[in-house]
Amino acid sequence: MSNEPITLTAGDAEVTVLPGNGGRIGGLRIGGTELLRQGDRYGCFPMVPWCGRVREGRFRDGAVVHRLPLSAPPHAIHGTARDGAWRTARASGTEAVITYDLVDPWPYSGRVTQVVELGEDALTLTMAVETYETSFPAQIGWHPWFNRSLGGQDARIGFDAAWQEERGADHLPTGNRLDPKPGPWDDCFGMPGGVDVTLTWPGLLELRVASREEWVVIYDEQREAVCVEPQTGPPDGLNTLPRLVTPLEPLEAATTWSWRRL
Repeated sequence: MSNEPITLTAGDAEVTVLPGNGGRIGGLRIGGTELLRQGDRYGCFPMVPWCGRVREGRFRDGAVVHRLPLSAPPHAIHGTARDGAWRTARASGTEAVITYDLVDPWPYSGRVTQVVELGEDALTLTMAVETYETSFPAQIGWHPWFNRSLGGQDARIGFDAAWQEERGADHLPTGNRLDPKPGPWDDCFGMPGGVDVTLTWPGLLELRVASREEWVVIYDEQREAVCVEPQTGPPDGLNTLPRLVTPLEPLEAATTWSWRRL
């Protein structure tokens, strides 16, 4: 097993998987047009074993309080797997399976598996966290950086959320739910029927980000990119809405990006 870059192709779609750089998707090209912002920190990285910020880097598991490095002071952000080297379990022309073993500073042992499947008009990302030892709370999500502008056209963001999490001064949800407000956003939205967000570059391409999960963070405060982040819970969810990984039950999630030309 190695962590060399992997290229998947289907029709005129091409995906680059970078196991050695946090298990991220380094590029998604459709007809030669790159949809993801380029750079070592960008593309689309997996958020695991938590998503977004953890308040003051602390989370409670029963009576134990764990402390995480403050990667976005005063909080911890976006998990640990994006900073590690993943390994390739197998790869073919249209599918790659990569794995990452959880290590310090995450306090529990476990394994993350990510499956990347490319079709001619869709990309599906599936992730699972499993353990054979101690159960622990976790989250799964993806953080894609889509290029805001393609061919001189800026992306339009379309979605219909049931609510917006009120964001406090510390960028974390207060626990109050609001009617969705106009952007720009660095905000978490609830979609009980599943995440469904469309990016449209007029006259060029429509891309739909979908997931059976009901939480999505939309971030469009940067000029260069728009982020649509499906996840298994809200920011600080390790504390407010933990999902348990047990030896009998892994935590699993998936997202599919599908596209059509306009």
